Amino acid sequence: MEASAGLVAGSHNRNELVVIRREGGGVGGEAARRKAEARAACQICGDVVGAGPDGEPFVACNECAFPVCRNCYDYERREGSQACPQCKTRFKRLKGCPRVAGDEEEDGVDDLEGEFGLQGDGREDDPQYVAESMLRASMSYGRGGDLQPFQPIPNVPLLTNGQMVDDIPPEQHALVPSYIGAGGGGKRIHPLPFPDPSVPVQPRSMDPSKDLAAYGYGSVAWKERMEGWKQKQERLQQLRSEGGGDWDGDGDADLTLMDEARQPLSRKVPISSSRINPYRMIIIIRLVVLGFFFHYRVMHPVNDAFALWLISVICEIWFAMSWILDQFPKWLPIERETYLDRLSLRFDKEGQPSQLAPVDFFVSTVDPLKEPPLVTANTVLSILSVDYPVDKVSCYVSDDGAAMLTFEALSETSEFAKKWVPFSKKFNIEPRAPEWYFQQKIDYLKDKVAASFVRERRAMKRDYEEFKVRINALVAKAEKVPEEGWTMQDGSPWPGNNVRDHPGMIQVFLGQSGGHDVEGNELPRLVYVSREKRPGYNHHKKAGAMNALVRVSAVLTNAPYLLNLDCDHYINNSKAIREAMCFMMDPLVGKKVCYVQFPQRFDGIDRHDRYANRNVVFFDINMKGLDGIQGPIYVGTGCVFRRQALYGYDAPKTKKPPSRTCNCWPKWCFCFCCNNRNKKKTTKSKPEKKKRLFFKKVENQSPAYALGEIEESAPGAETDKGGIVNQQKLEKKFGQSSVFVASTLLENGGTLKSASPASLLKEAIHVISCGYEDKTDWGKEIGWIYGSITEDILTGFKMHCHGWRSIYCIPKRPAFKGSAPLNLSDRLHQVLRWALGSVEIFFSKHCPLWYGYGGGLKFLERFSYINSIVYPWTSIPLLAYCTLPAICLLNGKFITPELTNVASLWFMSLFICIFVTGILEMRWSGVAIDDWWRNEQFWVIGGVSAHLFAVFQGLLKVLAGVDTSFTVTSKAGDDEEFSELYTFKWTTLLIPPTSLLLLNFIGVVAGISNAINNGYESWGPLFGKLFFAFWVIVHLYPFLKGLVGRQNRTPTIVIVWSILLASIFSLLWVRIDPFLAKNDGPLLEECGLDCN
Repeated sequence: MEASAGLVAGSHNRNELVVIRREGGGVGGEAARRKAEARAACQICGDVVGAGPDGEPFVACNECAFPVCRNCYDYERREGSQACPQCKTRFKRLKGCPRVAGDEEEDGVDDLEGEFGLQGDGREDDPQYVAESMLRASMSYGRGGDLQPFQPIPNVPLLTNGQMVDDIPPEQHALVPSYIGAGGGGKRIHPLPFPDPSVPVQPRSMDPSKDLAAYGYGSVAWKERMEGWKQKQERLQQLRSEGGGDWDGDGDADLTLMDEARQPLSRKVPISSSRINPYRMIIIIRLVVLGFFFHYRVMHPVNDAFALWLISVICEIWFAMSWILDQFPKWLPIERETYLDRLSLRFDKEGQPSQLAPVDFFVSTVDPLKEPPLVTANTVLSILSVDYPVDKVSCYVSDDGAAMLTFEALSETSEFAKKWVPFSKKFNIEPRAPEWYFQQKIDYLKDKVAASFVRERRAMKRDYEEFKVRINALVAKAEKVPEEGWTMQDGSPWPGNNVRDHPGMIQVFLGQSGGHDVEGNELPRLVYVSREKRPGYNHHKKAGAMNALVRVSAVLTNAPYLLNLDCDHYINNSKAIREAMCFMMDPLVGKKVCYVQFPQRFDGIDRHDRYANRNVVFFDINMKGLDGIQGPIYVGTGCVFRRQALYGYDAPKTKKPPSRTCNCWPKWCFCFCCNNRNKKKTTKSKPEKKKRLFFKKVENQSPAYALGEIEESAPGAETDKGGIVNQQKLEKKFGQSSVFVASTLLENGGTLKSASPASLLKEAIHVISCGYEDKTDWGKEIGWIYGSITEDILTGFKMHCHGWRSIYCIPKRPAFKGSAPLNLSDRLHQVLRWALGSVEIFFSKHCPLWYGYGGGLKFLERFSYINSIVYPWTSIPLLAYCTLPAICLLNGKFITPELTNVASLWFMSLFICIFVTGILEMRWSGVAIDDWWRNEQFWVIGGVSAHLFAVFQGLLKVLAGVDTSFTVTSKAGDDEEFSELYTFKWTTLLIPPTSLLLLNFIGVVAGISNAINNGYESWGPLFGKLFFAFWVIVHLYPFLKGLVGRQNRTPTIVIVWSILLASIFSLLWVRIDPFLAKNDGPLLEECGLDCN
């Protein structure tokens, strides 16, 4: 990937591909850049570095690009240490350089001229001359696919050189012929000729990278190392048996490191029994009480208010079922701990190349006016400065709106990152999103000891403010779109001027050749992606954009792990990726983990969290409970995925230990048992064949170069008749891209090293074309699943059905933080979108009520998914139940008969169980009581408004085909703090809760007036009705408080509609049952007689 290649735009279907150069990135600018780099001074001799044979600046070290000229490079390889003076990495042989002792062979590099000194004669193109030179060098050349089966040649001792490879003396090495290639014969072989068989064979040291049996059981060094390892293990056991021992003794420092590196990278921390057992007991007691409660309610109807009684019983039964679905997935809550030091000891040792797995980051954005570019820029900057090896990090930004504003803002971000990334890493600051770092109201000098920190911080803050001004200027410029559309700096029109009809676009802002900061260090990759859109295609909104990123990243980098973030969720903990790798790369549990979900935390929320934006109960109670079953559900952001799980593969099955047999049984009995087992196996063979997938994953550690090579030489590959790797079936499943299909077979990632950056970018344009997913499994079995605007629930559900498990990781410092809607209208629209997605899943084929049986989904995990798609339907009984108090106060009747002592006992027991359950739940989870109460309040507010509308919209979509538009939630910018909290926008979602409030207020007034009118005896029954009405009003109190905000008045239309509906309902009821004094005495009538 070349960062200087410019914007690549094109359409595979139309066979179009255009490269638009960035400013200064044309031919002249590129030549000037090359000249400037070629004029750099060599850090060894001081001469000019110069250019290589291909015209590019000469680069001796591909790891750190340390400036070294060609002469010093050749001298260091020939006479010196053969290592880079800066990073100590061994110099690799470059094209045109002669071979020296110890060079590793590289496949795909045909450099015969430089390898055997053929330059300068003018005969390089003569095949006969090249053949004669090869003959004189006695070279034997071959590839893995051409090797014949090994046959020993006894009289021709083929040895490599006799140099020392490590600290093992030559006399302790086994003699291994060099015709045994490393890794199965895929390397070139250059044996030295021994024409005379009488020449004695000298022992030599073995190179582990070349010799297959260098450390086999026949080696003396192997035995000595095994003995040393056993002695260390015995000493470790002795120290442990003595109560820990002295770990700081002389010569035992490596024992601690060795033992630490072999320990698990994470562990489960179960909730203490003193906290969780009472909680489980009260759940069982509550179930028993519910049984007796419903027995009483069903067996004692209210005859004079039968309709009210029936509605209330139906509602209460529904609430009980909903509580069971929500409660039992919390039965086994756990917490987890990670050990980052062990991860570093095992995979990221200091002074050695990092073995941590690469990670591709996905950031999605649509509308830059609702999702400010400055917010997206901070998210990208926090990713680029994450505490992870830079060569393992690639950031892909999906612009689904094809906005030039987003493109230009990302260009500015890539330039500012060259200053911000080295500053954040140098001083180890947190968080590494500049907007939030500079807004912190803490002592920023704490733990800072560098004298230059204050000076550099001030300079960086000034640079960031200038960066903000440039971004704000871009936003102001974008508010008025020119009639002819946007044009780029070179005068060419912006390809995305038509949002609904534009080609795919890819721009590599930071890459391997252009991604260096101000200090000369390499930066992570930053890639802008906007998928192709054409009229007549279903683009599947965010899910389609994420699947496009999956394919693009597979072609360009193909990291085995992915992390997706919303544009407003920045990395708050720079070690968050290492936290996830403690689970993904753990040899014990990592292979079955499909994703690691982090909780969502938010900035900019008011202190009281009026509208329960933090969702503390869900993230700190429900998700911990699910982690003890099969793992948390996917919540759409802050999640690290295993790429193979997104491709629809089944989770690896745990191998059962071999069964043991007993020798004491007679032989005939043993044979009988074996025959029965064989019969069972044969009977199971047919359904197993039906269930078998049409392909098998090929565990290949090295990158594949093409699908054909994978089929021919990959371990375990078979012919198409075997149904293992079938190109046509794979392309039908994954799409018509051989490069992408080849990448899907690599479990540990890797890219096509033989392909050029231009060909990879062309292939990347292909995989984001609008018709690529046609007649494939994308969105059905692969990637983010289509069929709902809440694609996150479906995607996680499909993975769990394949037998994978997920992990819930809660670091001490929150991993990610985002922004949440502050005003009530935006918050209700957000809840409406979530609930509508659940209703869509309810009517789809992927509904957890009937999908996925017989797979890997656990029973209690299914409970949680059922609850996640059923909860919007609770709005109907909830609305009816909240209306009952007003009706009871208006007509003087109630939903229960006069309570007896036994009935009062069951009612009181139920209320006590509900109260104690909440207390114990807060006790084991650590959730504060105000957060728990805010969650209960907003459950009612959202239930009678957003959830209710979601049900009706879902029914309209399914029955009438009326589709609803997707509304992007506005993200907070840098406005005045909490200014949006009191801002109200007109929405029909405000009418139902407002009407309920007015109706219950009218009922309270009417009930009290009726009690005053009817005397003292009517006050007793009134208290139950008033308690019922005040229960509704208290739950709607945050909504009521929002209606009378201090800055903006309530929209007039809301008040008018609410008063109108409440008045009509009240007048209608008064007409049916007017308020008259109740008199049980005889009816007195005027008789017409004069009693006087």
